[in-house]
Amino acid sequence: MTETIALVVAAGRGRRFGGDLPKQYAPLAGKTVLRHTLRALLDHPRVDSVQVVIHHDDQDLYQDAVEGMELLPPVFGGATRQDSVRLGLESLEARAPDAVLIHDAARPFVSAAQIDAVIDALATHPGALPVVAVADTLKRSGTGTVVDGTVSRAELYRAQTPQGFRFADILAAHRQLAGQELTDDAQLFEHLGLDVALCAGGENNFKITTSEDLMRAERLIAAQSETRTGQGYDVHRFGDGTFVTLCGVEISHTHGLTGHSDADVALHALTDALLGAIGAGDIGEHFPPTDSQWKGASSDRFLRHACDLVHARGGEIVNVDVTLICQAPKVGPHRRVMCEKVAEILGIAPDRVSVKATTTEGLGFTGRQEGIAAQALANVRLGTVVA
Repeated sequence: MTETIALVVAAGRGRRFGGDLPKQYAPLAGKTVLRHTLRALLDHPRVDSVQVVIHHDDQDLYQDAVEGMELLPPVFGGATRQDSVRLGLESLEARAPDAVLIHDAARPFVSAAQIDAVIDALATHPGALPVVAVADTLKRSGTGTVVDGTVSRAELYRAQTPQGFRFADILAAHRQLAGQELTDDAQLFEHLGLDVALCAGGENNFKITTSEDLMRAERLIAAQSETRTGQGYDVHRFGDGTFVTLCGVEISHTHGLTGHSDADVALHALTDALLGAIGAGDIGEHFPPTDSQWKGASSDRFLRHACDLVHARGGEIVNVDVTLICQAPKVGPHRRVMCEKVAEILGIAPDRVSVKATTTEGLGFTGRQEGIAAQALANVRLGTVVA
């Protein structure tokens, strides 16, 4: 195969899911379900391109969900899933890839091994799909209230996606069987007598259909994650000035703080805490005080840089905690706006930010009002957020 395109079907309404959003746009670990799904496909080295089939009413939701991703232009779906897949395939006709992987938007946990297995099977079969053998005992009931009998589970499998096909064959099948309302794409090949190879699926490659499925997905991501804690500490002495900048907020005072940048001791400590959580050195390595470009710089630039590094590692900032150590100025009246400012810089909720202050009872350099010290802790969860 010389070109493989993944076609992601995201035009459904998800009526069983409930809520105001279609399930593919529901939030999952800080991003949408759809973005998690797309990232799994985009990151696979044997998937050359990804195209999404969307509902006409979801254009804004889609654009927000895929911001920054390199995707083929989306195509609008039809009244049924089968119509949507056909329209997606027809949009690829001029490109004529060798193979296409048709995947449900609400299956965000497809593994690289499952994608490999489907692509490999297409070397010898016109179609392939991942499956999981049925493990539960199956019962039949015509009324839905009492058992009529037991169905043998031997030779029964649960079909998953991505279902892979040689492109020309699946496009012809969809055109020939348009309007049949078959439940999956492999069923079209069954109707036409074309072979569909079975590949190993996985229990984690489930489809998010209900709100309970979404909670299961959240638990799965949490179980696969790693939480790290970083610590930061910084000190700046008082000098000439009429205000100090703490947590990005200017506070009137009898003195200013001296430093190469704006001397925001709180944001410097917090920057070091984030860098420490991901093993990325300290603020001096990233912003050397000997570099003139940082003279007088606003410290929110330093904190945003550390935040970006966390996100580049696939991480999420869980919470941050800053303690200012000083006799003056009084921090209490400014705590709320400080928390809001830090939350804005980091792109997290204000209730994930704590800012507090203490004194040293007149002891030490802070007690003598020679400067301000700050301590910071940051908790970062890695492996949970897609880019």
